[in-house]
Amino acid sequence: MSLLDLTIRNVKRNFRLYSIYLLSMIIGVIIQYTFSSLMFNQDIIDALQNREMFQTGMAIASVVIFLFNIFFILYANSFFMRQRKKEFGMYLLYGLKERQIVRMVFYETLIMGAISLVIGILLGGLLSKLFGMLLMNLMQYDQVVSLSFPLGAMATAVGVILLIAVIVSVQSYFLVNRVQLTELFHANQKAEKPVRVSAAMAILAVFLIVMAFILICSGQGSAVWKDYGTYSMIGTAIGIIGGTYLFFRQFAGWLLRLISRRKKYHEGNTVLWTSSLRFQIRGNTLNLTFISLFSAVIMMLLCFVTINYKVQFDAVGMNVPNDIAYESLDPSTNEQVEGTIDSSKHKIQYHLKPQALVVSPVTDRGIAFDNPEYYIPGLWLVAEKDYNELITLRGDKEQVNLQGMEAVSLAQGSDYPKTYAAGETPSFTVKTDEEKTFTLKAKKDYAYLGWSTDPILAMDKKAAVFVISDEAYQQLASHTDKKTFEIYGLTDAKNADELSKQVHAIVAQTEGAYYSSFADVYSKQIESSSLMLFAAGFLALIATFALASVIYFKQLREATEERLQYSILRKLGAENSQFRSVIRKQLLFVFLPPIVLGLLYSWTIIKYFILDSVKDFPELPGIVWSIMGIYFLIYLVFYASSTNLYYRIINKNS
Repeated sequence: MSLLDLTIRNVKRNFRLYSIYLLSMIIGVIIQYTFSSLMFNQDIIDALQNREMFQTGMAIASVVIFLFNIFFILYANSFFMRQRKKEFGMYLLYGLKERQIVRMVFYETLIMGAISLVIGILLGGLLSKLFGMLLMNLMQYDQVVSLSFPLGAMATAVGVILLIAVIVSVQSYFLVNRVQLTELFHANQKAEKPVRVSAAMAILAVFLIVMAFILICSGQGSAVWKDYGTYSMIGTAIGIIGGTYLFFRQFAGWLLRLISRRKKYHEGNTVLWTSSLRFQIRGNTLNLTFISLFSAVIMMLLCFVTINYKVQFDAVGMNVPNDIAYESLDPSTNEQVEGTIDSSKHKIQYHLKPQALVVSPVTDRGIAFDNPEYYIPGLWLVAEKDYNELITLRGDKEQVNLQGMEAVSLAQGSDYPKTYAAGETPSFTVKTDEEKTFTLKAKKDYAYLGWSTDPILAMDKKAAVFVISDEAYQQLASHTDKKTFEIYGLTDAKNADELSKQVHAIVAQTEGAYYSSFADVYSKQIESSSLMLFAAGFLALIATFALASVIYFKQLREATEERLQYSILRKLGAENSQFRSVIRKQLLFVFLPPIVLGLLYSWTIIKYFILDSVKDFPELPGIVWSIMGIYFLIYLVFYASSTNLYYRIINKNS
C-alpha cells in the first residue's frame, strides 16, 4: 500500500476528526479570498476617488488577515495533531520512518487544501460580491459590484494553503522525531495539576480590576488624568492586565475551592463540574486572559471606527460648510467659474458675494482660536448681516446679535467653545491704519468660510474669521483692505468632485487665492472612514471567530481526554441529563467570564474617553451597545455549539 493510499484510508476512517480540521481550512480560505478579491475588484476600484489609499489600506488589512488565518488554522492543527499522536506511534511501531509519516501528513494537508480551495473560492466569490456591495453602501456610492474571481486573490489563497502545508509538515516532523515512542502512546494521559490558590491573591485580583475601573471612570478631564496622566495610564494597564490574569489564575480557583467547602457540595452535580475546572485552571489561565484583553481591544477598535464613521458626515460639513467658496478674482474669471457651474449637473441654490475686512491681529490669536497655527495668517472681519444671511440659508441656528465693538470668533474645531459672562469678556486688538479693540462676546465652534481645500491634498488651513457688528464694520471699512468671496450652494454637493476640480483649476491660476469645496473633503473622508469601518469590522469578525475557536478547540481536547471518566460515571449510574447539566455549567464557567470582562473594559473606556466627548450624537451609545450585543451573541452560539459537541464526544463508544 502506498502512502497516498494510506492517506486516503485515514481520511475515510477518521472523517469526523478530519472534518473539523477541513472546516477550519475552508473557513480560512473563504476569509482570505473574500478580502483579497475586494482589493482586485475592478468595479470597486473604478468607483473610488482615492484608489491608491484604498489599495494600500486593503493590502495592509490583507496581511493582518493572512496572519490571523495562519494562527487560526495552525491552532486547529495543533488540536488535530494531538489527537493523532497515538496513531503516529502505531506507524512507527509498524516500521514506518519519520520522513514517510511527514510525507503522509503533507499529502493529507494538500488534499484537504485542494478541497478547501475549491469550496473556499466559490463561497468566497459570492461573499466578496456581498461585502463589495456593503462597502459601496457604506461609501454611499451606487456602483454595481459584479461577481468576479480575480487571479491575484486566487494566488493569495493558494499561497496560504501551500505555506500551511509546509508548516504543518515541519510541525509533524518535530512531533515524531523529537518525542519518544512511549510519550506518543501516553500523550493524552498527562493530567494537569490544580493551581495553588490563596484568598489574599484572589482579593488582590479584585482590587486591581476595581482600581482600573475607578481610574477609567474618573474621566480624561479629571485631575487624576490631567496632572498624573502617565501614572494613571500605567496604573490602569497594570489593573486590567494583572487583575485579569490573577482573576483567572487565583480568584476563579479560590471561588471553586470555596464552593467545594460548602456543606451541600456533594449534592447534585456540583462536584463533577467544579472538580474538572479546578484541574483546568492552569492550562486555561493564559488563554482566558488573552481572550478577555483581546476582546476588549476588538470592541474598542470596532466601536471607535463606527463612531468615527458616524461623526464624519457631520464633521465634514462643520469643517467645510460651503459647497464652493473662493476669493473673488477679476470679472472674467468669475464669469468662467459661474459658466462652469451652470454647465454642470449641479444646480445653483444660492450665490452670495460677501466681503471681509483684512486686518492684522495685535493680540495673540490664541485668545480667540485654539491651535492658531492651523489658521491662515492674519484675520478677516465679516459683517453681522452677511454672516446671518449665509447661516440662514444653511438652515443653522448659529446667528449672532452684536452691538458696538462686540465680536465673535469662529474657532471651528474648537476644543472649548465658550460664551463669556459679563465682566469676563476678553479684549482683542487689531490694526488697520490705527488700532481698534474688540470685546469678544463668544468663541464659537463654527465656520463661516471653512478650511481651504484642494481636490488632491484635501484640507490645508482654515480661515481666521471674526464676526463683528454692522456698526463696527462700517467704521473700519474705509480704513482697511477688503476681500470679496463667491459662495455657492449647490444640489448634490457631495458628488461634485469633478466640478470642484474644474473650478479649482480656474481659481488656482491666481496664486494664493482662497478656495474651499465640500466635495474635496467629503469623498476622501467618507472613503477613508468607510474603509476603516469595513476593515475593522472584517478583522473583528475574524478575531472573534479565532478567539472563540481557541476556547472551542481547547474544550474539544479536554472532552476527548475526559471521555474515559464519563464512561466510568455512566457505568456507575449517571444519566445523560446529568452529563448535559455538568457540561453546560463547566463550559459556561469557561466562556462567560472572559467575554463579560472584555465587554466591561471596552464599554467603560469607550464611555468615558470617547462617548463623553461626542455628546452631540445621542444615537452613538445605542450603536455601541448593539455592536457589543452582536459580539456577545456570537460567543453564545459558540458556547451552545461547544456544549453539544462536547456531549457527543464523551458519549462516543461509551
